[in-house]
Amino acid sequence: MNRTTPMRRGGARAFHGGSGLVPALLGAFLLALLAAPSVSAQQGFSTQDLRVLQSVSDVQVSPSGEQVLYATSHSDRPGTPYTIYRIVELADETHRVLLSDEDVSISNPRWSPDGEWIGFVGSRGGERGVMIVRPDGSELQLLAETQGTNHPLPGAEQHIAWGPDSRRIAYLSSTSGPEAAEAEGDPIVIRRYNYKTTGAGGDYFTDNRRLQVYMVDRETGESTQLTDNDYQDHSLDWSPDGSEILFISNREYHNDRNHNYDLLAIDVASGAERRITALEGMVYRARWSPDGERIAYQGTTRVLTSSETTMEDTHVWTIRPDGTDRRHLGAAIDNRQGPPAWGSDSRHIYFTVQERGNVRLYRIPVDGGDPEVVIQDEGGVGSYSIGPDGDVVYTFTTPSDMAQLYRRTSGGQVSQLTDLNQDILANRRLGEVESFTFLSYDGMEVEAFLFKPVDLQEDQVHNHPLIVRIKGGPHGQRGSGFSLAPQVYSAQGYATLKVNYRGSTGYGQAFADAIFRDQNGGEAEDVLYGMRAALARYTWLDPDRVGVEGGSYGGQLSMWLVTQTNEFAAAIPRAGISNLVSFNYLGYYHDYLAVEYGGFPHESFPGQKHIMDELWHRSPLRYVAQVSTPVMFLHGINDFNVVPEESEQFYIALHDIGLEPVLVLYPREGHGIREVEHQMDVIDRSIAWYEEHF
Repeated sequence: MNRTTPMRRGGARAFHGGSGLVPALLGAFLLALLAAPSVSAQQGFSTQDLRVLQSVSDVQVSPSGEQVLYATSHSDRPGTPYTIYRIVELADETHRVLLSDEDVSISNPRWSPDGEWIGFVGSRGGERGVMIVRPDGSELQLLAETQGTNHPLPGAEQHIAWGPDSRRIAYLSSTSGPEAAEAEGDPIVIRRYNYKTTGAGGDYFTDNRRLQVYMVDRETGESTQLTDNDYQDHSLDWSPDGSEILFISNREYHNDRNHNYDLLAIDVASGAERRITALEGMVYRARWSPDGERIAYQGTTRVLTSSETTMEDTHVWTIRPDGTDRRHLGAAIDNRQGPPAWGSDSRHIYFTVQERGNVRLYRIPVDGGDPEVVIQDEGGVGSYSIGPDGDVVYTFTTPSDMAQLYRRTSGGQVSQLTDLNQDILANRRLGEVESFTFLSYDGMEVEAFLFKPVDLQEDQVHNHPLIVRIKGGPHGQRGSGFSLAPQVYSAQGYATLKVNYRGSTGYGQAFADAIFRDQNGGEAEDVLYGMRAALARYTWLDPDRVGVEGGSYGGQLSMWLVTQTNEFAAAIPRAGISNLVSFNYLGYYHDYLAVEYGGFPHESFPGQKHIMDELWHRSPLRYVAQVSTPVMFLHGINDFNVVPEESEQFYIALHDIGLEPVLVLYPREGHGIREVEHQMDVIDRSIAWYEEHF
């Protein structure tokens, strides 16, 4: 496609003449403008709005059902966003801060069964551990000091669990593993397969610590270690009768190489440990039913499971505490399902489901029956909690706002409990979002979401640039839910396109599997076909001003696409993979591509070539000589998920072929940009790059 420089429209016009007519008309116009309705003063979003916008997460309904504990996220100070926990009284919808002491951090808070206490893992000054506080913010106490681990544990949660007596608390703390002495010495001696961290906090090597299960008595302060092994034990839940603590652990011989967690339980009185499952697949986030009769969990069935992502959709299962009568409760829904939550009567299990860019809440009878949609609005359910009367309190992201707190009564009435962004939203104009489907190169139907410009001029041809914003994953989905970057682009007159290419979740298992052994293949074609379909359907889009960007897998696809076509005027890969071979061996996890290709790189396809040869064949770096698009790379220096060298290789290679790429490295950042100033810089710098090359 030939690129042309767009003509400058509407040059400056000088006013001439000696009369006062023009100044008078201009003054009248300004007075009319000031007297106009407030909507005329509205503007689109800018990166500065990031400092003001707030969202809600981590919802916990009290045992009485009268109060709700929730977290709000804030970005109004330098560094990473911070969290404030609040409590809302449902009777009068009054809100209060749980702890006004800003020196206290809170994570994983949970109500005691009697509702008298809130326990959490927190820190204050130099102390870190299990803390408790009254719901009114009084009597803050540190019960037991804890240590964590920097070893990545995807799917781990429930760092504390209350006993049914509201006196004992199970919690996690780490002990030193057998490799610690050599790995902490000088020289550093490494023997582990997984010896790296995610890069968070600036750590390079894993600390070789193992999470173990402990118990502390709230009244006496006495703490007891319940498990003592060289494995990672996590995700706690206490049995309703108080006799056992449920947890998840990977007891495989090569547990660094095989990501295979199972259900276990430990007897609180004797310390005897028993294994409930011994499955080939994975177990995540188990929960005991209130009556103690069953355990619900989120799981997969395939032998190969990645510690970073999974091609197979997680589903909800139940099992008896003795390991019998395992049931695939979520089999009726062919889509990715979230962690299970029990209704108070033990008759229903609730869980989220990803569906065509939305996240909906379902429930299903434990003893059989059809699943029922509880929340199906356009947008996404996030955290949720079920009250004793069947009310659901949940966070929800709509196309027009970040996650806010909502309540749905058992009778179906829905009310909004927070509206944290009402002031800024009243003075901001949103770009509308429209979904459409198209047929890709092989006839497969694919869905895309187009975020339109704020000042859309549909009657003018080729008037607005298009940014193709590619999601990461590859497994996951994007939808119409509020996102700041596309809205900032909308304010600049840009449209943004998000394509749920094959491999995405929310469209059934077959669609997610369609990427198997085909990275940078069919899904890349889906993105191109989606872009071309948008340009054909929306004539106000300018085909000569199209940019492409994306993070993680979206960065990988951005790199790949500029080697395959010159249809993009500019590209911005973020934390992308340029060389699938080096990526496999340099990241902190080494099982992801084995899942995506059905074997490790040194192995061969059945009767075919080596997987490693195919990985190189599918690497963007292999085709760098074909690139003509201006490229700017963005990467976190401490990213050990996709190491910065993946951007650096492509950056040097582009220089070698005579281009002038730009490499932007963000200090202290891992896989994903977290600091507020850096987030703002990414968006502003991206717009400047597009403006330069459009």
